[in-house]
Amino acid sequence: MEKPVQGAVLFADVSGSTKLYDTVGDKLAFAAVQSCVNAFIQVTESNGGRVIKTIGDEVMAIFPSGNVAAAAAIEMQHAVERLEPTGGQRLGARIGFHFGPAIERDGDVFGDMVNLAARLSDVAIRGQVITSRATVEGLNPVLRGSCRPLHAIDLKGKGEVDICEVLWQESEQTVTVLAPTARPDAGRATKLVLKYGDREIVLDAGKPTLAFGRDKAQELVVDDSNASRAHGKIELRAGKFFVADHSVNGTYITVEGNAEFVLRREDFALLGRGWIAFGQSREKATATLAYEVI
Repeated sequence: MEKPVQGAVLFADVSGSTKLYDTVGDKLAFAAVQSCVNAFIQVTESNGGRVIKTIGDEVMAIFPSGNVAAAAAIEMQHAVERLEPTGGQRLGARIGFHFGPAIERDGDVFGDMVNLAARLSDVAIRGQVITSRATVEGLNPVLRGSCRPLHAIDLKGKGEVDICEVLWQESEQTVTVLAPTARPDAGRATKLVLKYGDREIVLDAGKPTLAFGRDKAQELVVDDSNASRAHGKIELRAGKFFVADHSVNGTYITVEGNAEFVLRREDFALLGRGWIAFGQSREKATATLAYEVI
């Protein structure tokens, strides 16, 4: 049975495997390639994505949004980079993804969106993450600022499509944005100070979570009609404080010095200091939650 879906399809392909097979033999090369494939799968699942299938040394996956796919792609590159070399050689990853509508049938996904994602993976070279300009326009400001325009490619039947590269090596903060897990070597936060009206709440290893919403049963009761009853949660994971949106109207985040953006059923690793608004922008909100990562 077919059903329409909306998501970001990602293709991650191991780069350098042919040369590795030629130099170290089948057994060692296969193990090294499988380590990369396993890393792709693990990152996909930890970021809330779904592996659709593996094709040789390539993984096809789908994510709920372009933001999550971008963060997962960045994490995949770092995961492969951390793998030990085999026979003095390192493998790499070529990744392409695109967000849009598709058709799901028997667990597989089909459509123009999938074809474009596959083509973007083909365009990528070792160590690159390539996506479409249309997908970049839907990313949050931090991730969007880590993308650079490239050129247009010709897609059969669709004409030219503008593409961009996601720069994952130049900015550490991109790996923490909208990713449920953080790099093991990333800076670890020890305390999160929250201020809501006259109330101050401190989260740390001893108190790692805070549920918030309009319902009186929530630990932090939000006095805003645009907030959902169980609006979301802040929790300490892997040395980072993440805010998770579970709401109908979204959670609005402003990192000091950056433009406001909205989370919709996504996670965001809080950076520096800023403000959180519930169900509407900070400018319109009756009350906001100020935060500072220490």
